[in-house]
Amino acid sequence: FFFGRTPRSPLRPARAAMTIRGIVIVNNHGRPRLAKFYHGLRNEEQQQSVIRRLFQQVAQRPDSFCNYLEGSIPEWGEGVKLIYRHYATLFFVFAVDQQESDLGILDLIQVFVEALDKCFENVCELDLIFHSDKVHHILDEIIMAGMVLETNISNILVSINEQNKLHANSQKGANVVSVLGSKETAKQAAGTVAEAVASAGSSLGGMVTSISSRLSGFSGALNGSSSTTS
Repeated sequence: FFFGRTPRSPLRPARAAMTIRGIVIVNNHGRPRLAKFYHGLRNEEQQQSVIRRLFQQVAQRPDSFCNYLEGSIPEWGEGVKLIYRHYATLFFVFAVDQQESDLGILDLIQVFVEALDKCFENVCELDLIFHSDKVHHILDEIIMAGMVLETNISNILVSINEQNKLHANSQKGANVVSVLGSKETAKQAAGTVAEAVASAGSSLGGMVTSISSRLSGFSGALNGSSSTTS
């Protein structure tokens, strides 16, 4: 899926493989809910600076304006534009190379949002907060290393469902191991208790025998004393 690009002629210079520089989902108050950077920005301070700049540039634009603009992001240099969509309380912002098709990236954002909506059933901001790992996984099914992998929503959902099944099966396996471990531990505990009871019973039996012997001796002494007195 070339997003409107024409096939490269052998005489034309090869384009850089990197097409999407970064993806940021930020709410209306500027708080990031997802940030994925594919080009540089290994420093957390730079990433935070880019998120602030992205939000400042898109948040001040009325909804009646077009959804793409020439970005001014010093950390990425020249040749970057911002393409975004505003859904309810969230801005979905894609920073891409100048050569990318604006409409193609807008469609890609729509595919991402539809995939989220199918997986979370009417996705909302809280889903992105409490299920960030799943959101990242959905995004990785669509985009990897800044390149578009899949745009067909059906194929994306099939891959996600398969991953969910694998996760569920691994969880069941972990639960079975946990239950078996608990049963084994319970058996060991029961054996320990039985041994303790048997040991206590032996000790008690010894004490009873000892007391009985002493009582018998004491009784014999009393009888001897009584005979002597008579």
